[in-house]
Amino acid sequence: MARQATGQVIERKGKQGTTYAARVRAYGQRHYISLGYSWEGCTRRQAGIELQNILADIRRGTWQPPQPQPTSTPAQPDDPTFHEFASQWLDSRRHELAPRTIEDYELGLTHHLLPFFKDHHLSQITAREIDRYKTAKVREREQGNIERPLSNRTINKTLIRLGQILDVAVRYDLIDHNPVKSKVTKLKEQTPTRARLHGEQVQILLQHAGRHRALLATAIIAGGLRVSELINLRWRDIDLAGAVLHVPVSKTEAGIRPVHLEPELVTLLREHKIAARWSQPDDFIFPGRHRNKPRERNSVRTRSLHNSVKRANEALEQAGQQPIPADITFHALRHTYAALRAELGEHPAITAAQMGHTDPRMTLRVYTDVTGKQPQTRMAGLLGDSGWTPSSDKPNEGTEHAKEPLRIPR
Repeated sequence: MARQATGQVIERKGKQGTTYAARVRAYGQRHYISLGYSWEGCTRRQAGIELQNILADIRRGTWQPPQPQPTSTPAQPDDPTFHEFASQWLDSRRHELAPRTIEDYELGLTHHLLPFFKDHHLSQITAREIDRYKTAKVREREQGNIERPLSNRTINKTLIRLGQILDVAVRYDLIDHNPVKSKVTKLKEQTPTRARLHGEQVQILLQHAGRHRALLATAIIAGGLRVSELINLRWRDIDLAGAVLHVPVSKTEAGIRPVHLEPELVTLLREHKIAARWSQPDDFIFPGRHRNKPRERNSVRTRSLHNSVKRANEALEQAGQQPIPADITFHALRHTYAALRAELGEHPAITAAQMGHTDPRMTLRVYTDVTGKQPQTRMAGLLGDSGWTPSSDKPNEGTEHAKEPLRIPR
């Protein structure tokens, strides 16, 4: 039995007055019919009468959809696929969002939303289908089907993105409502844990980083650089003689900062510069495939960090030691820097200045003006072969219970 025709009057208020139209579902399709304008004498009551006439004609089988007027641009499909509409949505926002935000949107769409919804027409994205998507993402994590499974918090972020796209579809009268907002329950989120590495783990990671040793050492030891700060560093931004690195690009104003470098890191960067293919002042310290382009941020995560963790864990397994957590992210290296400085007894305000925190409460909720001050403690040993042991400023203090250095075969 054919579905009964339904419809409703749509009002749009503009500068000249109100536009009346009918949105009707008939013959298995949705139709949008202009009914009149208030400046031409059309009223809400007249629009309602005309809608009832249309529905009566549909029931009698005599109604014909109005033929679209020829235009210079091709007509848009009445019920596009999610892939088509999401692509248009993202392209329309490129001029108003930061490149980093656009990159995050592309990642969420490409790796998560599109693989599931790409062939769905907008009208087919129901609360039930969205619940199926949530279940599929949780199952991926539980069954270990993918290398980097999503947390509940990240799955909810993809639902927020889906909701943003469907909001526009509602505004364009392509769907009646947004199921993400009205009928979908988000997954329960746990308080995120602040993952970090211990000093011994940092040392082992750097020992097995291979050609990524200088990159990861700079990320960890030079103020816990954000990945965006790291990939935009050029040789002109670092003063090896003065042991100072100047961060030129950051997500916050406080992130544009000088970072005082450890002597061991200065030595490593000197060696990296000598071996570098491009080492002129305008060249990137960690370039991508082309001289004039920085390394791609996701390549830093996957090829540099994750591969180094994998090699380090293979060595740890051979030594019968606990592995580095598999869920360590690049941002965890930033937490690692802060934690190691705290173990060394560094003042948290100085650590905050090194890290470019807008509010030093991010580093033990302490604030002090540290303009011009330099770190007084050293993270010696992380780049060498000796074991990591936080040492006191006082001779012999704390050595009685020092742990035996962890030895890993190369």
